[in-house]
Amino acid sequence: MKHLVKGLVAGLSLTVAVACGSGNNAGENTDSTSTTSADTSSFDVSANWKIGTQMWTFNHFTLAQALDKADSAGVKNVECYWGQPLGADMKGEFGINMTDDAKAKLKQLLQSKGIQVVAMGVIAPADQAEWVKAFQLAKDFGLSYITSEPKKDQWNMIDSLAGSYGIKVAIHEHAKPNPYWHPDSVLAAINGHPNIGACADLGHWARSGLDPVECLKKLDGHVYGVHLKDIKTFGEEHAEDTIVGKGVIKFDPIFDELKRQQFRGMISIEHESNWLNNLPDVIETVKFYNDQVTRLK
Repeated sequence: MKHLVKGLVAGLSLTVAVACGSGNNAGENTDSTSTTSADTSSFDVSANWKIGTQMWTFNHFTLAQALDKADSAGVKNVECYWGQPLGADMKGEFGINMTDDAKAKLKQLLQSKGIQVVAMGVIAPADQAEWVKAFQLAKDFGLSYITSEPKKDQWNMIDSLAGSYGIKVAIHEHAKPNPYWHPDSVLAAINGHPNIGACADLGHWARSGLDPVECLKKLDGHVYGVHLKDIKTFGEEHAEDTIVGKGVIKFDPIFDELKRQQFRGMISIEHESNWLNNLPDVIETVKFYNDQVTRLK
């Protein structure tokens, strides 16, 4: 996601060990001593996974229009971002400054389409007061988690707030040089903070030259959400997006690993390409996801 909110982790310096694996085949498991666990063959992915759409995919449109597109793709779970104009008969933008009237109308629209806002982000609130407003908004819409790239000195505070509100914080892993580009930096934030986990961005890991499967293994038990995307070139910070399954990322081992971990949550399509006509791309990605679910049953 390239719309990162103001005040993003300025000055945050974290040391990471480049140990997630690399190579020309993103997602290929090159570790012969792969993580093992109890048998998960009976784990029902269709019951525990949700296919969603990060609304940034449709950032050239209002939220009302974006919801229409998600609905057309058969997607009933979404991740909203701050700043998207609401549209329809709603004034303002999605975020902490929404009026009560706009919130009520948006809830009615969501209910009419049978769509649930599961998460929002990527956000980086400036201070505790703004974080409180973020959690209040999340509670108002029944969110499961907030996707964020918080400042290091906020870790204790947001973990406490997350516990109080019963809403997790998932740290988004944007491509380097972002402070959270490597899972080790996310694990540093998670350490001692039971309400902080990870938003696994598969495309950004590949852009950073990391093997998404090995990155998922590092974060085993801490993945709250996934950003599903594919790219055309491995190890390139600004690699162009493409339809999932048509790029360099190998997805079979990724979905296998998510099943092994018994991941429970939303897998959000975030397609940053073909902006004005990307609904067919999203529909194709939904089909790809459904094929993976069928394969894993």
